[in-house]
Amino acid sequence: MKFRKEHTPMLKIYLFKLAIRVCLFLITACIYIWDKDAIYSLVVTPLGQGINFMHVLWLIFMVMMINHLIPRGMKTMALLKIEKRAYLENPDYDREKLRGFVKIQNKKAAVVMIVWLAFNSIFGGLYMAGILEKADLIMLTVFYFLCDYICILFFCPFQTFIMKNKCCINCRIYDWGHFMMFTPMLWFRDFYGLSLFLTACVVLVRWEISYAMFPERFWSGSNRILQCEHCKDRTCRIKKACAGGRKKA
Repeated sequence: MKFRKEHTPMLKIYLFKLAIRVCLFLITACIYIWDKDAIYSLVVTPLGQGINFMHVLWLIFMVMMINHLIPRGMKTMALLKIEKRAYLENPDYDREKLRGFVKIQNKKAAVVMIVWLAFNSIFGGLYMAGILEKADLIMLTVFYFLCDYICILFFCPFQTFIMKNKCCINCRIYDWGHFMMFTPMLWFRDFYGLSLFLTACVVLVRWEISYAMFPERFWSGSNRILQCEHCKDRTCRIKKACAGGRKKA
């Protein structure tokens, strides 16, 4: 009970959004199980014939990404660090250490990208071979949509095994989530899939440009806001509790 009371406003928002994602995943899964062909049929149904669940899902995806491109209002510190207003300079930071940090983080990010593309090329190959259908790729995308918040709140394999960052606030690839989420849409040749994938690429490019231009905003050694004592989000609380439980086991 005490742990629940200590949830920050941002952590509560993330838990609420996780619940929404679980619901959307379950609805899509039910459609998929009941009639797999119906998923893509709903995707290509013209708006003139009525708005359906897949149209709404597309809108949710697009609004989500646009919200990242225009980070206004209450946003996580991990996202806001691309802006100057979320930069609290440490006047004593070592620029040489910053360059070393950036170099290491870029190498790790490259490994993540290679691993992710290699992993998803399996599904792309199965689709090209006719084993998987577009409905399967849509279901995979919605699964990634759910996993995005599972990685933030509970366990992230990229953080644990490759990036080694202490939390999402300090994550080098924090805003890669949409690109990863919509990677299966790369194999689509219609507006629905390509619009999602290309918009996700815009989010990714914006993040990378910001990182290249203002690396000092992304390192806790130069940006004091990223240090634990200045963190207001505390979205790592559940993840750390889970990690503590695993270590005890």
